[in-house]
Amino acid sequence: MIKIQAIDIDLPKIDQVKAKEWIQTFTESYHKKIGALYYLFCSDTYLYEMNKARLQHDFYTDIITFPSDDCSTLLSAEFYISVDRIRENADIFRRSFKDELHRVMAHGVLHLIGFKDKTEEDSIIMRAQEEKCLAMRSCNF
Repeated sequence: MIKIQAIDIDLPKIDQVKAKEWIQTFTESYHKKIGALYYLFCSDTYLYEMNKARLQHDFYTDIITFPSDDCSTLLSAEFYISVDRIRENADIFRRSFKDELHRVMAHGVLHLIGFKDKTEEDSIIMRAQEEKCLAMRSCNF
């Protein structure tokens, strides 16, 4: 099950059916199954406050992933995603809003699968995996 909803903003314009099919497709390419994935879109302010309160991180971020279990059998998590940060990062990295949105949506799942991004080497691997996932889109929905 994949749910997509907004918390304190308008939901980004996204074809939810195609998005869910794409997430299912790239997840299966890693030989993983989806339990329950919740994509919760919010503002920068909302995610910043959550980052401070729950993780004691005093900085803005584009996504926070809270796994529901160890994800060894089924991938289950809540993904909190800042639409403001996605918009800003799209400008910085010269991507379309939709491409950056999809990159972040894949990024959360990749963390559940086991990819990391704390070191430079891990970040390079993560970016390559994000690009692999983006290439699996049947269209730019």
